[in-house]
Amino acid sequence: MAAQGYLLPLDIAPMEAKQAREIPHNDAVAWQYEPKWDGFRCLAFKSDQGVELRGKSGKALGRYFPELVEQLHDLKASRFVVDGEIVIELSGRYAFDALQMRLHPAASRIAKLSKETPAKLVLFDMLVDTAGNDLRKAPLSVRRDALEKFAERARGIEMSPVTFDARVARAWLTSKDTSRTDGIVAKRRDEEYKPGVRAMVKVKPLRSADCVVGGFRYLAARKEVGSLLLGLYDEAGRLDHVGYSSTIRNEDRAELTKRLEKLRQAPGFTGKSPGGQSRWSTERSAAWIPLKPQLVVEVRFDQVTANRFRHGTRLLRWRPDKAPQQCTFEQLA
Repeated sequence: MAAQGYLLPLDIAPMEAKQAREIPHNDAVAWQYEPKWDGFRCLAFKSDQGVELRGKSGKALGRYFPELVEQLHDLKASRFVVDGEIVIELSGRYAFDALQMRLHPAASRIAKLSKETPAKLVLFDMLVDTAGNDLRKAPLSVRRDALEKFAERARGIEMSPVTFDARVARAWLTSKDTSRTDGIVAKRRDEEYKPGVRAMVKVKPLRSADCVVGGFRYLAARKEVGSLLLGLYDEAGRLDHVGYSSTIRNEDRAELTKRLEKLRQAPGFTGKSPGGQSRWSTERSAAWIPLKPQLVVEVRFDQVTANRFRHGTRLLRWRPDKAPQQCTFEQLA
C-alpha cells in the first residue's frame, strides 16, 4: 500500500528490544543477528516535503545532524522510511559523548561539529520502500531484501552487517573489540515490524537499564550530590524507586548539583518512594530531594530482587535521547 505525505506519521515509534542474557537460537525459528550499535536510534523519512530524522523518544534530530539530512536529501530516491542508528566514529571507536555534544542549542556550534566529527547513519530496517510501499506488515526477510537493494543504489549509505549463524553472533558478543558495538540484537526473520513493541531481543556483555532520576541525596560532609535515586515506570504509569547510583566523579559534583537543584519538585516518585516502608528503609531514606522526572541515565546492575536493584548501580552515561516514559520495568525482564 503506497503512503501519502511523509509516507508514515512522523510520530511512529521504533520497534524496541527486550533484554536477555543469552542469544536466542532454536531450529524452529529463523533468527537474524546484528550488532547493537552504540548511538542514537533514528527513523529517517524522505518525501517531496523533505527529510526528517526522528529519535527514539519522537524528538526531531535533523537540526542536530545537518550532514545526515543533506546526505539523505542528495540521494536519488525521492521517498522512503528507514530505521537505523546515528553514530560518530573517533579514532576507530564509536563515541557516544560526541553524539551528546550535538544536542546543543547553538546552530553555529552544531555546524562546526558536523564538519569536525561528522555522523553517519547505520541502517538495519526499511519501513517504506522507494516506490512508497508500506513494508511494516512484511516479514523482516522481505524488509531486509528491500534495504539491501536500496543501499546498492544509494551511494554512501552504510548497512548493519547481519548473520544467521548464532555461533558468529556469540563471537561478536564476546569479541575483545567491543569499541564499536554495544552487544547483539536478535530478530525473527518471519516477523512484521511492530512499532513501540519489544519484539526484538538484545544481549549485552553487561546488564544495563535506562532509569529516570526521580531524586537525589546530598553528601554527608557537604551540600553536593552524593547519589542519584533511580526510578522505573510500572504498568499503571507510576514511577517506582528501584535503587541508586553513587558513582559520580568528584569533578562533576558541583555542576551536577546545580543542574539537579533547578529540577526540585515534589513528589519525585509517584509510586514506591525512598521513604516508603521496605526492607531497604533506613533513617537516611527520608533525607532525599525529589525531582521533576526529566533526566534519564543508563546504569549497570547485577541482580534484581522484588523489582529493585539489589546493590548500588554504576552510572554508565546520561541519555538525553530517551524519554522518561520509556524507562519501564520491561527492561528488567
